[in-house]
Amino acid sequence: MTPFLRPFLAGLALLAAPLAARAQAPEAPVPAALRGAWFQGECATPSAMLALSARGAARVPAHGSGRLLRFTEARRMEPGWTVATARGAEAPRLMFRAAGAALETAEPANKIRDDRLPADTPLTTWRRCPATPLPFAAQGEGIAFLGAVESLEAACGPEAGSVTDCAAALIRVGDVSGDNLLSTAELARLFRGATWLLSLQAEATPELAGLTNTAGAVGGVVAARVMMESLDYDGDGRLSARELTQDRAVLATGGEARGRPLALERLSEGAALLRGIIEGLLGSE
Repeated sequence: MTPFLRPFLAGLALLAAPLAARAQAPEAPVPAALRGAWFQGECATPSAMLALSARGAARVPAHGSGRLLRFTEARRMEPGWTVATARGAEAPRLMFRAAGAALETAEPANKIRDDRLPADTPLTTWRRCPATPLPFAAQGEGIAFLGAVESLEAACGPEAGSVTDCAAALIRVGDVSGDNLLSTAELARLFRGATWLLSLQAEATPELAGLTNTAGAVGGVVAARVMMESLDYDGDGRLSARELTQDRAVLATGGEARGRPLALERLSEGAALLRGIIEGLLGSE
């Protein structure tokens, strides 16, 4: 894995479930019909948002800190509940079920046994809104990345296939324009989404999540430019799957049979000489 992909996947070690747990987890703990954004209260002024992906949930209140749950296992129970267990020291659980056009959830205490769920756990009702409520619009890139990181885990995780598949998945989740390439703006969007997800993992407040403030936006652009300048070999201002996998999909050394080994320390002298020549040609001081 190229180190320049790590900012996108820096949270995978924290966010991804252990391999043993992942092997036991259903492919889709959250049914497709229940995925997406749900809101608590009136759509004009909701008090909280709950975003469900295939294997995770992000609860973001209008005020205060949010919570990220990454499910390692799930089971069905009557009447119509799904009980999903997330990774973490306390193995938090989220219960959810469809209630007509609404969604009902419960977060039972750890002391409640599975065979007694939901017991006296308070139920929360969520609704769909025809349009994204304005107070939560700034969370959109993070919500999109919640699903994207699951696609990246499937393609880039320890149980996944090749570097080529991983690069293709990165292009797929990041390509907004549809040209099958990644621009600086598209890379910055992914960086901002990753920052949001990691901040939510740390239960930071929305104001500190790095997505809604200037520092987060600038940081995403800077990181994107660094990655672009590091991997954009043809200089067209966009990253292709081929550039992402350069020297990584196929590990080849080549070499030359003639000559003899030199002390590697001399390489630094050669690099300094090359830099001096280039600066001289460019008129640098």
